[in-house]
Amino acid sequence: FLLICSGSMEPAFHRGDLLFLTNFHDDPIRAGEIVVFKVEGRDIPIVHRVIKVHEKGNGNIKFLTKGDNNEVDDRGLYKEGQNWLEKKDVVGRARGFLPYVGMVTIIMNDYPKFKYALLAVMGAYVLLKRES
Repeated sequence: FLLICSGSMEPAFHRGDLLFLTNFHDDPIRAGEIVVFKVEGRDIPIVHRVIKVHEKGNGNIKFLTKGDNNEVDDRGLYKEGQNWLEKKDVVGRARGFLPYVGMVTIIMNDYPKFKYALLAVMGAYVLLKRES
């Protein structure tokens, strides 16, 4: 599972959508497929669509990604000097999603005061229920 945290893949996925992933390394990566990849030096995995696949004669496959809602490809996100991703960079492939299931998590991260207020209300509820 992976929570979508940005709008880079709209309209396919929105912030708060919960993504179901598979990770079959033997299956070839194709243009149009949505992959989750990690870039060296970045902590957060990125969910973007494969826009180009480059296969060499030796069977080595490299590919280029781009967010559906972005103007340019992802070369600016890759590590310095890297122009293509390889299979080893892929964490998983999108196979389904539940819309907006993760919005509570996003709201709590975006608005910390809301998180503390919710925790206070829950704590008060537990204390009051315990006494009755």
